[in-house]
Amino acid sequence: MADIHSKQHTIKNEVTLKGVGLHTGKEVKMTFKPAPVNTGYVFKRVDLDDQPIIEADASYVVNTQRGTNLEKNGVSIQTSEHVLAACVGLEIDNIIIELDASEPPIMDGSSKFFVEALEKAEVVEQDACRDEFIITEVISYKDEETGSEIMIMPSDHYQVTAMVDFGTKVLGTQNASIQNLSEFKTEIANARTFSFLHEIETLLEHGLIKGGDLNNAIVYVDKELSPETMDKLRTAFNKDNISVKPNGILDNLTLHYPNEAARHKLLDVLGDLALIGTRIRGKVIANKPGHQVNTEFAKKLAKHIKTERRNNFPRIDYDKPPLMDVNDIMNILPHRPPFLLVDKIYTLTENCVVGMKNVTMNEPFFVGHFPGKPVMPGVLQVEAMAQTGGILALKSVPDPENYLTYFMKIDNVKFKQQVVPGDTLIFKLELLAPIRRGICQMQGYAYVNGKLATEAILMAQIVKSK
Repeated sequence: MADIHSKQHTIKNEVTLKGVGLHTGKEVKMTFKPAPVNTGYVFKRVDLDDQPIIEADASYVVNTQRGTNLEKNGVSIQTSEHVLAACVGLEIDNIIIELDASEPPIMDGSSKFFVEALEKAEVVEQDACRDEFIITEVISYKDEETGSEIMIMPSDHYQVTAMVDFGTKVLGTQNASIQNLSEFKTEIANARTFSFLHEIETLLEHGLIKGGDLNNAIVYVDKELSPETMDKLRTAFNKDNISVKPNGILDNLTLHYPNEAARHKLLDVLGDLALIGTRIRGKVIANKPGHQVNTEFAKKLAKHIKTERRNNFPRIDYDKPPLMDVNDIMNILPHRPPFLLVDKIYTLTENCVVGMKNVTMNEPFFVGHFPGKPVMPGVLQVEAMAQTGGILALKSVPDPENYLTYFMKIDNVKFKQQVVPGDTLIFKLELLAPIRRGICQMQGYAYVNGKLATEAILMAQIVKSK
């Protein structure tokens, strides 16, 4: 179920940060830039030819061993989660994240510095409604091998609870929650990444974690420290002395919270679920979360949302008269029989229109399409959608009878069901962005017998008739 809830947001100004990639150890410059409505979160590799773009999309996840890594057409983005969490936490909808390397800077291992930079750039409202998917049922994903599980249930706000249990004495069971995204900045953003000593040793042996030091990762000591290991750590972290604090973490760091590990896991969940690509309203409960289970859940939820939206068949109360009958429609649209392909309008708001066409054997196109096997041409289904959308477009002008709408572009057309005599076509069209300079872009759906028959993105221009 979708809801047009509030306005979309981006940033007003560009802002740049510099730092080191945790795993690459390379200097990297990252610039946040404003983005148009409906852009979402987009990474841009400005160090490569053609400056390729990688959208923050769960379908591009290729590896989750040391962070959430994306790849599109051979171009990679590593450890995307902390940056994305900052964008989600500040309720930014559209942003371009430019990088001159494959990995954002680790900074202090949290989202704190990204939040500060984005606030400095100033979060601003945009002239388009935010599309939010409202959770109406429990959806879950479980990794049977690890026992990790994530579920989401209905809620009035986007809420997240993370529960972690590492089965070690030094870091036992911890929980962290936020009841509203407004809590992210003060409660979650500065929770730093962490590792166990045995993981650090493995990463060092493989030449990884080159940009890591004791200022950007909490290291929990879950085993006895040998002199050899101490030497390795002193060299890796460029420290004369390294010791273990009474609470079981390496020195040079003080925990911000007793449950900082759980808070960071919550931060990771927010960043990874940004890959769903749609703002969601529901309560997430993550038990032993990790990038693998987070991103698999993101893929499952993205697929569920896509299916729900396609199958979101408009419910029409036929006991009530329509908003417009065919005569009212002809007062707005210039089309006339036999090319008027919409009979009634049942819903008409600022952003959405729902219309209907009864398909009868008397349609002239059935004579030749096809003799003995009448099927409504797909192009005429798209035309019928466009005529319904024309009602919505012309609603934006005070004297619609003096205007025409012309097709400019049709994208992502898909035909799912045949339409035959006796069928009733229900059309639903929604604006994808506010109408500007007479240009309107809509997502259109046509349903028959409660199933999606046709879908397309339509762009048209409103022109005053001479």
